[in-house]
Amino acid sequence: MTPTPATPESPQPRASVAAMPPYVAGRPPVARPGLTTYKLSSNENPYPPLPGVLEVAAKALEGANRYPDMGNVALYAKLAETYDVPVADLAVATGSTGLIYQLLTAFCEPGDEIVHAWRSFEAYPIAVLAAGATAVPVPLAAGGRHDLDAMVAAIGERTKVVMVCTPNNPTGPALTQTELDAFLARVPPHVLVILDEAYCEFVRMADAVDGIATYRAHRNVAVLRTFSKAYGLAGFRVGYAVAPAPIAAALRAVSLPFGVNLVGQAAAVESLDRKAELLARVDALVAERTRVVEGVRAAGWEIPDAQGNFVWFDLAGAPDRIAAFAAAADELGIMVRPLGDDGVRVSIGEEEANSRLISLAGSFPH
Repeated sequence: MTPTPATPESPQPRASVAAMPPYVAGRPPVARPGLTTYKLSSNENPYPPLPGVLEVAAKALEGANRYPDMGNVALYAKLAETYDVPVADLAVATGSTGLIYQLLTAFCEPGDEIVHAWRSFEAYPIAVLAAGATAVPVPLAAGGRHDLDAMVAAIGERTKVVMVCTPNNPTGPALTQTELDAFLARVPPHVLVILDEAYCEFVRMADAVDGIATYRAHRNVAVLRTFSKAYGLAGFRVGYAVAPAPIAAALRAVSLPFGVNLVGQAAAVESLDRKAELLARVDALVAERTRVVEGVRAAGWEIPDAQGNFVWFDLAGAPDRIAAFAAAADELGIMVRPLGDDGVRVSIGEEEANSRLISLAGSFPH
């Protein structure tokens, strides 16, 4: 006779929730007397929003006693106009991270499998557990790149979703359109492919992925983008998905009511109106990225191709060196992002901060 399990003395979350690691945000820099400190731990845009965007955001605050437009009508209209896509193929949420959680909630049952590269965006395994699904992490190939052959091989009968991060956070390389097309041709049509393009505006390479063209060519691709990085609105939490209408509808169905606040909506619409000005700032960050990559490599480091707004120091298997590198950066007044036992990610920030990183690369033993 099977014994009756003991009744818990308090409410218990799902086992997957109890096992869920917390998302760890980039730490702010430690204040140091007489030294300007810089936060390079969160892939933030170092430039503040444009004055015109701030004016619109401040104006929106006058209506803070009212709920925001739950339909996000102005934002949907502006996104549809900007990318020449139907409003029915759009969904907005609290950053692209919010969209990831919503997609997995909408498409995954407990026990379904989600294939993703690892190391990649830190929120992926957490979002998988939140959906009650099972993660199938696929190790990166040499140079911090997605191993697309291995990811295809990892797709099985229970696979519902494959997540592709390009450029890959935290390592930096981006896929080419040729690579992505060949990969998608091998993914079963019933498997949802999430194309996470949070850093797409920073890509400068031949045969770069065109996420919008990719979505137009496939019925199982959802493209995720954000206003947090290139547009410098990380504090407002606005992201958007471009996907075939049934996928976008599922996203909207599970969205949190009033999720995107009225200030974020107004700032995002104004930012799209000023896209040319904002992307000129991205060009300046890309120029700084080039200077950092060249400086770090000249110091003898082998770092992956950097197509986001960050660089990656691969120190896999050397936790003591990872901690020492982060501590040395802290002493110089720059806060970086150690990630497990794999390495350190450093955002591209202000010119002085980037110069200190180059100096650190030259002095730290490697």
